[in-house]
Amino acid sequence: FYQGTQNEQLHVHNAERRYSCDTNVHDLPHSCEVCNKAFSNKSHLIAHQRVHSGERPYACAVCTKAFSRKSDLITHLRVHSGERPYACSVCTVAFSRKSSLITHQRIHSGERPYSCAVCNKAFSQKSTLIKHQGIHSGDHPYSCEVCNKAFSQKSTLIKHQRIHSGDRPY
Repeated sequence: FYQGTQNEQLHVHNAERRYSCDTNVHDLPHSCEVCNKAFSNKSHLIAHQRVHSGERPYACAVCTKAFSRKSDLITHLRVHSGERPYACSVCTVAFSRKSSLITHQRIHSGERPYSCAVCNKAFSQKSTLIKHQGIHSGDHPYSCEVCNKAFSQKSTLIKHQRIHSGDRPY
């Protein structure tokens, strides 16, 4: 298993593809009969099929929560053990998931790999970009119960509600 440098690993995890993949989906020998998704490895197909069947054969002995993949159970067990094997080399904060460490490291690097196609504003997390995109969509699902003013983000509604309550938390 090739580990690569931390920078190379970040490219993989940030979905930055420096090299093109010549693998054609039609060349993959194992495909799902339900959705036609194709896999190079039969074990990956078997794990994928659990998405459709709902099968969760890996159960936690502590809380009985069940998972479709063994790796997800192993990660979940860290909730009970408190194990946090992924530590930041800059500030030593530790995480139970490698993906959480990678996201955290963007605080130190300033990296913002997710950018809005409308206004080019960049974000360190995909979920933050998705929330931001609500600003451009015109969707305002959060409304003030006092004055009925509507907002695209819950955090903006909460800030607005301080007008009515007089709350000054800062």
